[in-house]
Amino acid sequence: MNATKNTYEHDVIAWANEQARLLRAGRFDALDIEHIADEIEDVGKSEKREFRSRMAVLLAHMLKWQYQPERRGNSWRRTIKIQRREVAGCLEETPSLKADLGRPDWWENTWADTLTLATKETGLSFEAFPEECPWTMAQVFDTEFWPD
Repeated sequence: MNATKNTYEHDVIAWANEQARLLRAGRFDALDIEHIADEIEDVGKSEKREFRSRMAVLLAHMLKWQYQPERRGNSWRRTIKIQRREVAGCLEETPSLKADLGRPDWWENTWADTLTLATKETGLSFEAFPEECPWTMAQVFDTEFWPD
């Protein structure tokens, strides 16, 4: 195993710094192309995970807002506002994430994450909540919409 690949396995930060130095120096023959490609793909996966996580938190708080009106407070309101802003930011910074909003499998997985969060945070059962997201995308992103 060459030194570059060995560094990747044992210290990815040192490896990344070395790869950046090699790129800037035009030393393309010395680059660890296979691992660079893996890392670039991982950046995209990380962005997708963050987007899905933020959507699940937003939707879980919207469920809490709707299903536990007696517990509504500034904390929940703030979380919904922040997550709406963060989700919108994700879409603005990475427009290709919008494609996920049209994928049924993405919604299925995101809604499963939402229900897991909502059941943990409310103590209600999965059956207490709808099987699918009850709101339109326009409602989810509408800063004036509050589920009742």
